[in-house]
Amino acid sequence: MFGTAKRDTALLIIVAILTLFAPFLLNPFPAGSAMAQFNAGYPDLMQRFVIFGIFAIGFNILFGLTGYLSFGHAAFLGVGSYAVVWMYKLLDYNIIWGLPLAIVISGVFALMIGFISLRRSGIYFSILTLAFAQMMFAISYSDLLGRFFGTTITNGETGLQVYRSDPQVLIDSWESVPHLLGLVEMRSTYTMRLGDWSFDFNAGYYFCAVIMLLTFYLAIRIFRSPFGMMLRAVKSNQQRMNYTGLNTRPYALAAFVISGMYAGLAGGLMAAMDPLAGAERMQWTASGEVVLMTILGGTGTLIGPVLGAGFIKYFENIFSKINDNVLHSWFSFLPDGIEDFLVVIVHPFVGKGWNLTLGLMFMIVVIFLPGGLVEGGQRIARLFRRKSARNDAPDGSKTPAE
Repeated sequence: MFGTAKRDTALLIIVAILTLFAPFLLNPFPAGSAMAQFNAGYPDLMQRFVIFGIFAIGFNILFGLTGYLSFGHAAFLGVGSYAVVWMYKLLDYNIIWGLPLAIVISGVFALMIGFISLRRSGIYFSILTLAFAQMMFAISYSDLLGRFFGTTITNGETGLQVYRSDPQVLIDSWESVPHLLGLVEMRSTYTMRLGDWSFDFNAGYYFCAVIMLLTFYLAIRIFRSPFGMMLRAVKSNQQRMNYTGLNTRPYALAAFVISGMYAGLAGGLMAAMDPLAGAERMQWTASGEVVLMTILGGTGTLIGPVLGAGFIKYFENIFSKINDNVLHSWFSFLPDGIEDFLVVIVHPFVGKGWNLTLGLMFMIVVIFLPGGLVEGGQRIARLFRRKSARNDAPDGSKTPAE
């Protein structure tokens, strides 16, 4: 139906269903309960899930298929954000104008950076991409280009935003809300209440979710195409391919550009949800974050980067908000001495220490599940299949798996 194998089509449909019903799935606890702290079904966080899912899907096309590890992909994320905000300033708040520009400009930057960086491989390639990203961060943070041309381009450390004095030539009166063709505001939200539960359906989330599904489908086609097979060959043994007389650099460069365009699209969507662009989106920490997402979910798998992005953003936004007051409310049924002791024990792993929890879980996954969360799911599925086969086998007989 989609020009894909049956298994890939089923995966795409499952991802679409999970995305469609995310407001229900991410709010399992009643709003007034103590466990409501772990609900993640509010618009801002759901948007981050799908936006960083796009970012990770694109990064996986480069790292998962070719094996080239980039430490500078956040540069394209920032470029995409700046492009969209500039379209807000020049035309209007319609997000349709900015997103194609974000993809094109990030692709151009990726082409230039990749052309130079791909002359080296391994750690040298990674350091080159990191160096380029940090240069772009420094230029954006100081607005060096703006000072050179005598105008404002990135607005330095303050960040680029829209003001009433901006042209916005496509509108008569000043707007302040990103929208889609003037029909739907990105921040518009419908809240459904069912008893003690509350579910938010946000227009911006579903717009980003549709784009994520399209990019996920495109990633499937790339993975299963002859081009994807060539990228896997580059990862498997690039030197042997060079010995056959095949120049692998154009294929690696194409993967780098496609990956950069994915990142630019994600950055553009971030500005579509919040009309602001700052140099902090180009920081090396953002580049490291997408590496963690991809490895944690499962490098080289289709759904792994999406799972990794959701996992990390969940920890960042949920565990970081748990403070001592929340911990005391959880353990309030215990005697005071035990309650205080447990709060002291748990405190370093939540709130500002959420990175410690994430780091420990990342170590566990890397050590015991080298294939990431996807491998964990596959192991669980195999375990259930063995039990099912054992139950279906006649008494006293062994299954083929045994």
